[in-house]
Amino acid sequence: MTSRLLSSRLASSATRTTIARPSSQNVATIYASGALAAERSISHAALARSGGVLRGWRQRKPWPLLVNTIHNLPAVRHASFARAIPKLAMKLARIPAMFGAAMIGGMAYLQYQAAQGWTYATDVFGKAKDTASTAANGFLEGVGDVFSQMGKGYDKTKEDVKGVQMPQWMRDIYEGRTGKEEGGEGGGGGPNEPKESGTGAAVAGAGAATAGAFALDADGEEDNRSVDDAARDDQMMMLTRKMIEIRSLLQTIGQSETLTLPSIVVIGSQSSGKSSVLEAIVGHEFLPKGSNMVTRRPIELTLVNTPKAHAEYGEFPALGLGRITDFSHIQKTLTDLNLAVPEKDCVSDDPIQLRIYSPNVPDLSLIDLPGYIQVEAFDQPTELKTKIQELCDKYIQPPNVILAISAADVDLANSTALRASRRVDPRGERTIGVVTKMDLVDPVRGAQILSDKNYPLRLGYVGVVCKIQQESKSLFSRGSANITNLITKNESAYFNAHPEIFGEDSKANVTVGTPALRKKLMHVLESTMSASLKTTSEAIHHELAEASYEFKVQYNERPLSAESYLAESLDTFKHGFKKVQEAFGRTEVREIVKHELDQQVLNLLAQKYWNRPIEDLRPQDPHVEAVQEPLESLPKADPENSLWHLKLDASTSTLTKLGIGRLATSVTAQALQSAVEDLIKSTPFASHPFAVSAITQASENILRDLSFDTSDELEICVKPYKYRVEVTDQEWKQGRENIGRVLKDELKDCENAFKYVEEQIGGRRKAKDVLNFIDRVRKGDIVLEGTGVGGAGGFSSALLEKGKEALFLRDRADILRMRLAAVKSKQCAVPKNKYYCPEVFLDAVADKLTSTADLFLDAELLSKFYYQFPRVLEKWGRELDESMIERFAREDPKIRRHLDVVKRKELLEHVLKEMESLRQLEAREKRNSSRGTQTDEGGKRRRGWGIF
Repeated sequence: MTSRLLSSRLASSATRTTIARPSSQNVATIYASGALAAERSISHAALARSGGVLRGWRQRKPWPLLVNTIHNLPAVRHASFARAIPKLAMKLARIPAMFGAAMIGGMAYLQYQAAQGWTYATDVFGKAKDTASTAANGFLEGVGDVFSQMGKGYDKTKEDVKGVQMPQWMRDIYEGRTGKEEGGEGGGGGPNEPKESGTGAAVAGAGAATAGAFALDADGEEDNRSVDDAARDDQMMMLTRKMIEIRSLLQTIGQSETLTLPSIVVIGSQSSGKSSVLEAIVGHEFLPKGSNMVTRRPIELTLVNTPKAHAEYGEFPALGLGRITDFSHIQKTLTDLNLAVPEKDCVSDDPIQLRIYSPNVPDLSLIDLPGYIQVEAFDQPTELKTKIQELCDKYIQPPNVILAISAADVDLANSTALRASRRVDPRGERTIGVVTKMDLVDPVRGAQILSDKNYPLRLGYVGVVCKIQQESKSLFSRGSANITNLITKNESAYFNAHPEIFGEDSKANVTVGTPALRKKLMHVLESTMSASLKTTSEAIHHELAEASYEFKVQYNERPLSAESYLAESLDTFKHGFKKVQEAFGRTEVREIVKHELDQQVLNLLAQKYWNRPIEDLRPQDPHVEAVQEPLESLPKADPENSLWHLKLDASTSTLTKLGIGRLATSVTAQALQSAVEDLIKSTPFASHPFAVSAITQASENILRDLSFDTSDELEICVKPYKYRVEVTDQEWKQGRENIGRVLKDELKDCENAFKYVEEQIGGRRKAKDVLNFIDRVRKGDIVLEGTGVGGAGGFSSALLEKGKEALFLRDRADILRMRLAAVKSKQCAVPKNKYYCPEVFLDAVADKLTSTADLFLDAELLSKFYYQFPRVLEKWGRELDESMIERFAREDPKIRRHLDVVKRKELLEHVLKEMESLRQLEAREKRNSSRGTQTDEGGKRRRGWGIF
């Protein structure tokens, strides 16, 4: 009989029903779910009982609803079962149809899950083929994921079936129950079947936030809290989190020891298990490890519970490294930061701030300190032991809670941590004792240590075994996986092996296990912080009053932020730049360019017409003097003398081909840049090197980009002057007047320079003697042996060098006087005598070049710069991030102080608001309680929080 025949027969039996048929998808889901129930919980006896129930029901009622849809079953079968399903269906025809369908669906679902698991495992194995260790690790993880995938599929199918309407008998079979169980005569799931009570479900909902933080949902640990306890833990975690946030804000404010909330300070000797305890609380290996002393700086560890997050990560707020999900990278960073402390300095009190966010950690504020040592090693400084003790004593002062770590295999009388805590906490009111390595001593001895009366602590002792089994730790690398379950499972295995000593009903009544330690730390930190909030609140009010008074008296309550200060500074600078724009126009450009060209004219006159510097003391060559006509003969020279024509034409060509575009653009851009730099000095930016550098660089970039195009275009504009220059009478007149002023200024400069050299020689008389000696030598009246490099005539070589310089300036001044007289003469009154007056003609040419340049520069360089520069500044201000804006504002000491006062005042006000929210939280708790008290299940009277 095939599956279609079976389905047709079943369909004929179901035609007597009048209820509408559901969809095939729901039916397939029901059958697959029934298969899961058969797979996980139905034994041979249960199958027999279930079969009896079906037979009795069949005698009284027609075939059940939905049986006629068994032909939909092939939609969920696997290819490997395609031929086996019809044969199985024939064999199942003699048993109740529902049970057969459940078996077929179960086998199909098992095959589907097995195929899915095999595909997933194969993919894992394929990725883990690089190394043998990685392959083995991938094998274990892959197998675990296979079963996890199958379990998730079962749970999902189970939830889907729960939402489907089905008869009660089918629900009984699916849930593995019988009529006897419903009547209270036993369970069909076996004696070991876990049962979920209503209270347990409520606890699971109320304590979801703290179950992971306390590691109560880890392997080997069961959450046995009542609904009230779970809700109380959730409220306590919320309160602690807000107080830790307040503590972080107070750390930002600083400047006062009263503005702080307590933390848990972890102390202990080296090799006492201090790092293992912290890593067990966090669930990751992240602390520095090494043979030598690695922890050299305090580590301020803040744990933040993130119940809705799926990832665990750490942050270093002071370093700005972002979120770090790899805890081995956190470990390396901590190692580098600690080893940065030189060995000669031993330890440093500069703390390392680390925050870890995870759904598996409680909200705690911990401080890890370097471990105590008994004897310094040969390569360690002799003062190391003392410095470590001083550093630890600084942190274990009130109101901090002390977490004293001691090893079980060391007598408490020799515990360095307990001795240090008794110095600052003699009554043991704020010290928690943690005894590690409990598995290294006899259980009875371990219980005696935890209940020790010689060193009593009000907060008690907690015994832990914070290690992972060697076979799990050495065979494969866990990478950055969470180790909470491994530690909790190992601890539970040890402590549960001795229930008469460490159990809840034991006479010793001791506290053991990392989950218990986590919960104790949470409660102790919450109560300690709550006790400190009142005094801290008073200190905050006092600090706020002082900050408000300073803000009012010194700054007239003027609000200020880094962003507003930057905006004000930019507005001030742009207002000043507008004045520069009005003062620096075409007239100023003309003066700058003309002055530069006047200097070029003087250089050309000196090269072509005037004397040259005296290089040595050799006599003048008369043949050279005969070839070179002296400048004194120019007024009486022949107008057709080619020598003077050649000199003037060469000078004019040199001037016009000098590169006026590049020269004029360069000097104008330099003048603009100088104007911008002068403006910066008169604005608030003068106190900010960062802004000065940025603004200066921005103006330089704009001017450089504009100068390239402007110089090339200007060179094209002055190109006609390179071949022919015509000078009008008016231009000649202006050139004559201007060159007269230029020569006068040059003469004045020469006379001043000559006087300066005379003073350096030793006065006018001595300078006159030196000059007379040099004149006689050059005329040939005195013959020197050699060149006079080592001195001559009773004068040193230095005096002779100064004498040559003075002689050059004297001759230059004489020439300038002569040419001034020539320029003023009637001979230089008309342009036709330009060869007799080269100074006037060259100045007129320079004026023509200047007129063309200033017009072009005003249109191309100035206008574009004035348009682009303010917009570049605005863009620069917008692109600055918060850190750069803060850096800019704090460069000015006055502004930094103003910002500190404003920020301090705002932070204090914000902290007070946070404390007010805590007050409201406490008031809400008191309203929920009965007149400020609560009564637990045992009838004991329990107080509210009592924060303030």
